[in-house]
Amino acid sequence: MADELLFICTHAKDDPERALLPFIAANTAAIAGLPAVVLLTIEGVWLGTTGTPEQITKEGFPPLAEVYEQFIANGGQVWLCGTCAKPRGITEEQLLPGAKITGAANIVEHIAQGAKPISFA
Repeated sequence: MADELLFICTHAKDDPERALLPFIAANTAAIAGLPAVVLLTIEGVWLGTTGTPEQITKEGFPPLAEVYEQFIANGGQVWLCGTCAKPRGITEEQLLPGAKITGAANIVEHIAQGAKPISFA
C-alpha cells in the first residue's frame, strides 16, 4: 500500500470544481498504473450514488460522470466514508459501480501502511 494514493473529496454539488479535481487527479494516477482511491467524505459522499455524478459539471472541465466511469475502468476505487454516509441515509443499494462504503478503521489502516492522502479542501 506504500504506493497507494488516497484522493480525498469533501464536496459535491456545493462546489463542482472541488468535486471534479480529485477524480481527475485520481484518474491520471490510475492511467499511470498507480493504485488510486477517491475517498468521499462529508458532502462528497453523494458523488458515489446513482444519479449524482451526472449533476456535476463545471465549465472547462469534463463532466464528472465521464471521469468517474473512466476512473473505474482504469482500475480506480471509490470509497464512501461510512460515518458520513450514514446520517445522509446513503445505503449500499444506492452506490455506483466501483463504489463501496468503508469505515474509518480501513482508511486509517491504509494510511498507516503508507498510502498517501491528497486533499482538495
